[in-house]
Amino acid sequence: MARAAARLPENAAGDLYVDDTCIDCALCRQLAPRVFHRSARGLSYVHAQPSSEEDRGRSLMAVVACPTASIGTADRAGVRAASLRFPDPIAPDVEQCGYASADSYGASSYLIRRPRGNVLVDSPRAAGPLLRRIAERGGVRFMFLTHRDDVADHRAFRERFGCERILHAADVTAGTGAVERRIEGHDPVQIDQDLIAIPVPGHTRGSTALLYQETFLFTGDHLWGLEGRSGLGASRDVCWYSWTEQVRSLERLLDWRFSWVLPGHGSPYCAESPEAMQRDLRALLARARQIR
Repeated sequence: MARAAARLPENAAGDLYVDDTCIDCALCRQLAPRVFHRSARGLSYVHAQPSSEEDRGRSLMAVVACPTASIGTADRAGVRAASLRFPDPIAPDVEQCGYASADSYGASSYLIRRPRGNVLVDSPRAAGPLLRRIAERGGVRFMFLTHRDDVADHRAFRERFGCERILHAADVTAGTGAVERRIEGHDPVQIDQDLIAIPVPGHTRGSTALLYQETFLFTGDHLWGLEGRSGLGASRDVCWYSWTEQVRSLERLLDWRFSWVLPGHGSPYCAESPEAMQRDLRALLARARQIR
């Protein structure tokens, strides 16, 4: 739990607070945007204490999800109920897992619920309440790892559900050497009839996006929505392999139709249509091509 003695001075007066161990993963701001904001110092803080039961509940979900236990509250009433609200629905078939891991720097992970077997995109913490909730939803058939950085507790999910882990060969490390399926090269790979792996090297050599039903694109740290406004973002500052390759990968995404971007880091983004998403992607590319 967060320490009241390390409470950030930006926090609004009241029970809920963020302390100085925040790593700016932004998950709390996505879960309860009316309560949590980003400070000028680049840390989350309590902008306004919850003023409704829903805001209080969403804030407690942030307490549960925080990878560094940086959010504190003296009033623990409701925390258990909040722990059972994950996975949190985004769309009818897609849910956000919460329970972010410090090993993945607080990256978001997602559960796709589908008749042909559920898919876990990247790894959350293997917390007991989340494991039980996923089991109630039918477990996990595939665990799709978008890149080497967001693998967290992948072994625990393999042990619990027997899922087939999928990762690009270029991003396999000692910690992921036992993954069951390795994607090779730059060509798209059909994982199942409604699942396509699209290699997008740039952030890492083996970064790979997952397209579900020509609607949802799970992008890892390759592409994300802009926080607090519409549009797409990508950054040279967090490109660990090649910015030139990342721009080329963004260009290749123009060949695909999707209206959702669901990233590991950054905000989820839903465009009005695949055509609107294409316009947003072209606008990002115009900016990205100017960066060297």
